[in-house]
Amino acid sequence: TVFGVGHPQAHWMIVGEAPGEEEDRRGEPFVGRSGQLLDNMLRSIGLSRQPGVSTGSGESSATPDPAHQVYIANTLKCRPPGNRNPLPEELARCEGFLIRQIELVQPKIILAMGKFAVQSLLRSTAPIGQLRGRVHAYQGVPLIVTYHPAYLLRQLSEKARAWDDLCLALGTMEATTTRLGSA
Repeated sequence: TVFGVGHPQAHWMIVGEAPGEEEDRRGEPFVGRSGQLLDNMLRSIGLSRQPGVSTGSGESSATPDPAHQVYIANTLKCRPPGNRNPLPEELARCEGFLIRQIELVQPKIILAMGKFAVQSLLRSTAPIGQLRGRVHAYQGVPLIVTYHPAYLLRQLSEKARAWDDLCLALGTMEATTTRLGSA
């Protein structure tokens, strides 16, 4: 089972699709090459999945600020046989776990990465290319759609769009924080 990893009160929640072979073996989402790319993407906007890791200020803290941390989960908690795409009934069986994770973490923003994460959270069958570039909502929480890091490793030309999505998420988070701070 690959349940989730990260700060339990992280302001950012990353939702991926299903564990791959390496994730299944290690029991952690987004490892291997796609995990390295995700970590680099997060680091570029001052975020980390690891407690006590520097977030760009040059300092490391034993008690990380949840505003600079992420919690990472997948829509599916177990690897599909043969690493095939998840079936609708498999996604439905795991949906309650993801809903509860979101309730417990109470993120300020959700970054949905990949087709199945987007379909599960937004209840949409529209392609990612049509859904990205704007702010959606999941249970009142801003949600940004972007490409899965594994896809970006195969389609290098889409990295610029993924960067735009990260910038949109960062701007949305800053606006949300400013609005909540002045309320």
